Amino acid sequence: MAASPTFDLGDLTRRMQSSIASFKHELGTLRTGRASPNLLDPIQVEAYGQSMHINQVATVSVPEPRLLSVQVWDRSMVGPVEKAIRESSLGLNPQTEGQVIRLRIPELTQDRRKDMVKVAHKYAEGARVAIRHIRRDGMDILKAKEKDHSMSEDENVRAADQVQKETDKHIAEIDQLLVQKEKEIMTV
Repeated sequence: MAASPTFDLGDLTRRMQSSIASFKHELGTLRTGRASPNLLDPIQVEAYGQSMHINQVATVSVPEPRLLSVQVWDRSMVGPVEKAIRESSLGLNPQTEGQVIRLRIPELTQDRRKDMVKVAHKYAEGARVAIRHIRRDGMDILKAKEKDHSMSEDENVRAADQVQKETDKHIAEIDQLLVQKEKEIMTV
């Protein structure tokens, strides 16, 4: 008979924290009217015969609150980087000076802000689903342990309660981050 998988609440917690870190990163890519180097993270550049993230061919910095500066390392990559920025859904107009591309961050309209909030909600729901999947994995392990009698019913109930508490804590953190980001986006 095969041994049941081991139950490790610490592992489940680490996986949930990883999902939250990923959610925070996704929120960082949403524009709030202020320049952020994370804003360009989703942009892919066709470089050296393959698709690369912009931070693999250039350095992105924030010299002013409403300006991004993209320092392209290889002179031959300036055109592809500029093209990738222009074709992205960010609505930015690059201005090139040698190997430096400057991006002015325009004011957000009310409609654009509402669209950003919708995207933030979509990211939050994806993070909640990821947390619930991790919870389900933990509960499946507990069911298997109870079924093969390697864990008593009382231990199983206690462990399931711990998993649920961790799940609730992480879902609440996602909701709190979403409220903060929504407030940040809607602040003019």
